[in-house]
Amino acid sequence: MRNLELCDRRHLEAAQGWLGLGNWLEANNELEEITPQYRAHPDVLQVRWNIYAKAKKWEMAAEVAQALTKLLPENSSGWIHWGFSLHELKRTKEALEILSPVSDKFPGEYLIFYNLACYCCQLGNLKESFHWLKKAIDLAGKKDIRMMALEDPDLEPLWNEIGEI
Repeated sequence: MRNLELCDRRHLEAAQGWLGLGNWLEANNELEEITPQYRAHPDVLQVRWNIYAKAKKWEMAAEVAQALTKLLPENSSGWIHWGFSLHELKRTKEALEILSPVSDKFPGEYLIFYNLACYCCQLGNLKESFHWLKKAIDLAGKKDIRMMALEDPDLEPLWNEIGEI
């Protein structure tokens, strides 16, 4: 993949800055200034996914994430984004089917295991959910994951068990 030209890199950085300020509309405007041939660059698509996520445009976010998995199959973020987008579209079973097979491919990525815990929990498989949550805790640490899980409505059916960890 070719590197972005300097002017396109500046638009990308400006878009990231706007996202940091919480303004996805301006971030999107900056990405629209990028040369058309570079709009499918993985760095641009990463920011594009964040824009769609902030705008809650999950169908488009899922398409961008899927494209990222094809461009960068060895990068976990596209897979995580794709699963999350599908989950937000209430297509949690599909999200599980996307993320579960790649969990072995990214054994050090706690967020994959955490998201799998959320998806299993929402699908009513509490035992499997707890299994994935324990894997996330093993990687990221009990305190951090436990606090995140106790605030996550997707894991509410497990809050009593999580509270005892």
